[in-house]
Amino acid sequence: MAKITSILVANRGEIARRVFATAHRMGLSTVAVFSDADAEAPHVREADAAVHIGPAAARESYLVPEKIIAAARAAGADAIHPGYGFLSENAEFAEMVAKAGLTWIGPPPSAIRAMGLKDAAKALMANAGVPVTPGYLGEDQGEDTLKREADRIGYPVLIKAVAGGGGKGMRKVEKADDFAAALAAAKREAKAAFGDDRVLLETYVTRPRHIEVQVFGDSQGEVVHLFERDCSLQRRHQKVIEEAPAPGMDAATREAVTAAAVRAAKAVDYVGAGTVEFIADASQGLRPDRIWFMEMNTRLQVEHPVTEMVTGLDLVEWQIRVAQGEPLPLRQDEITLTGHAVEARLYAETPATGFLPSIGPLDHFRLPEFVRVDSGVEEGGEVTPFYDPMIAKLVAHGPTREAALSQLAEACDEVEVWPVKTNAGFLARCLEEPDFIAGDVDTGFIERRLETLAAPPEPSPAALSAAADAATLNLKEGEADDPWKGLFGFRLNAEPQTGVRLFANGQAVICDSLPDAPDRSVLIGEEGEIVVFEAGEAFAFRDHPPAADLDPSAAGDGQVRAPMPGKVTQVSVKAGDTVAKGQALVTLEAMKMEHALTAPFDGKVEEVAASLGAQVSEGTLLVRLATAD
Repeated sequence: MAKITSILVANRGEIARRVFATAHRMGLSTVAVFSDADAEAPHVREADAAVHIGPAAARESYLVPEKIIAAARAAGADAIHPGYGFLSENAEFAEMVAKAGLTWIGPPPSAIRAMGLKDAAKALMANAGVPVTPGYLGEDQGEDTLKREADRIGYPVLIKAVAGGGGKGMRKVEKADDFAAALAAAKREAKAAFGDDRVLLETYVTRPRHIEVQVFGDSQGEVVHLFERDCSLQRRHQKVIEEAPAPGMDAATREAVTAAAVRAAKAVDYVGAGTVEFIADASQGLRPDRIWFMEMNTRLQVEHPVTEMVTGLDLVEWQIRVAQGEPLPLRQDEITLTGHAVEARLYAETPATGFLPSIGPLDHFRLPEFVRVDSGVEEGGEVTPFYDPMIAKLVAHGPTREAALSQLAEACDEVEVWPVKTNAGFLARCLEEPDFIAGDVDTGFIERRLETLAAPPEPSPAALSAAADAATLNLKEGEADDPWKGLFGFRLNAEPQTGVRLFANGQAVICDSLPDAPDRSVLIGEEGEIVVFEAGEAFAFRDHPPAADLDPSAAGDGQVRAPMPGKVTQVSVKAGDTVAKGQALVTLEAMKMEHALTAPFDGKVEEVAASLGAQVSEGTLLVRLATAD
């Protein structure tokens, strides 16, 4: 195989920047590709060359193989790294790269195909002696057949897209009556995400843990593992916090699961970086006989930094070396595990409003410097509605799990982002949950505590004090104290009056200036709002009541509006229908996920303004309801 000299990354954001960093360290030149939406993105600036590949929509840019290969040729690249997502697990694209005379930094197309369809992959793994979960993997996709098989397996049952990943096309069904609706939703989401609406069924493990093993193979036939990761902290099947090693993992169980992962990789003659994912029944702790193969991701994972932190290895460098024909840099007995690492995914979303995506300019974007930060955006940039809402990954490493968790929680507390909303405070609360710290975790951990973890936060007295000080003295961020500050609130023959009336979230609040209050970071926004950062949250205060604009999420007057830009993927009602509170009305797709908008009260549909397939902007009227009376 030819030695690589120039790498084009067929991706964007933080993974493109991550690959560029290693390539530059190795003395290789780099090529970025970008859509209209990413023309000013950091990954474009950091590459040695950049090629425009089309409109913002991924299907017209990052998902078009011909445009990627043409860009590589135009820029003189001799290798393509796919990153993750987009075309990273597309066997046809991998073949096109090879036919174009370029080096594919990834596994062979045959391995991608073998592991790309979950039903075929499970059958292959069973033949290779890898334990698999009970379920239905049949070709018959008729609704009656799938329903009959679900009844046979028993509820709860899990519907999973055959060609899927990342939680898309996946639905848990609690009882038989819910199966038809869940199947339709899973098929619709799978078709939109993968162009393939086939599904498989699995028994739903009541206390599942998501354990995965990082594997690496070379073209000489050697395969090693780089230990396991635990990715059990999830929301809607999307990973939120990942760690290595898995808490509660004993030597016997580790030996069983890593050996199974190596067998899985060898069964498909795997080359490069891959992750074999397992589901473990945690009802009796981690046991060798209660862990089953789930799927294999034939690419670098989002959470690969935690493996890098505990092994001290650069997985991207390994990918490049293996792709150009070199043997694996280390033997299995030379790979060691040191300390504990934890990663949190920072998303542009609002937990308090059902984790709706948040888009807009990043006027203020400050991340902590005492942990590893892999970010795809910078201050002054913008979060658009076209791509995944993950804007950064925060990774902590410590000698013990407790030390790593504490460090990462502190890092999440120090995140400052405005006006885009993030899940930093939610992440900190997850990391500080006593049961999580104790290692008592499974994939339902967040859902069972969602009311508490995602509750709208309240500012502390220290935050209110900071808002009061900023309001009365008009202090800008970083400005020295005003010499007259000591006389604030002075009253003759009486205690100082330090209360200031401000408005937060539409409600009046009295903010008292406390002389001994702990410091809080304060920003004066472009519209004059006072933003106080505390515990990963951004609290906005104003000195006047808010305008009487409609809150799209409240829909208190019966107007159900789009809470964010998106595409209408389903309209579930028509004018004249009677609906119950909480009933699904319209489904929007934004940032690669579906969001169901529901009826705010019992009533009758007066108007349906949404049309299937339409692109709508934030605030667009979708459905108008009238109360039942």
